[in-house]
Amino acid sequence: MRIVLVGPPGAGKGTQATRLAETLHIPHISTGDLFRANISQQTELGKLAKSYMDAGNLVPDEVTIAMAKDRMEQPDAEGGFLLDGFPRNVSQAEALDELLETEDMKLDAVLDLEAPEDEVVKRIAGRRVCRNDSAHVFHVTYTPPKQEGVCDVCGGELYQRDDDSEETVRKRLEVYHTQTEPIIDYYKSQGLVATIAATGPVDEVTRRALEALKRDQ
Repeated sequence: MRIVLVGPPGAGKGTQATRLAETLHIPHISTGDLFRANISQQTELGKLAKSYMDAGNLVPDEVTIAMAKDRMEQPDAEGGFLLDGFPRNVSQAEALDELLETEDMKLDAVLDLEAPEDEVVKRIAGRRVCRNDSAHVFHVTYTPPKQEGVCDVCGGELYQRDDDSEETVRKRLEVYHTQTEPIIDYYKSQGLVATIAATGPVDEVTRRALEALKRDQ
């Protein structure tokens, strides 16, 4: 299956993308991973992307699209893939359609993870990360540490990342609504969108997504 996963920051895209890709035996292709891989391997695209990033500029759509094209042409993606973070706007969605058409392929589904804005803000703004190991993550409401401000695992100080503040989260949501959300209507016109409630237990959200994919087959 060829799937695009869409949703606002804090909707759980990363978690669900990993779970769905493993269940469906297809690669999880995230924009972040593409950039990191190309930059660390110093590919021509990676060097180009880094030059924009170092200058404090957004990486142009054509560079992102070229990275995605290269990744989707890898052998492990022959049976399908799950795109997370791409396409990020309508022009990227149109470019993806053109790319797939040249390869005689098409998308099977677009999963739209939907979560109330206040819930999204609560999820992200409540995160606390260990200064010693960023893999140790807690939440003031959902997974609080035994001692406030102290990591259960190593005793390190827990802090709120700058991009997790409520003000920053709301700005990120504005960007999502302006730039990315329009692709949902774009794909609805093609009959590809399945809206998934992204609230509740993680397992339940995964079950809803898999059920929606079965209905679309």
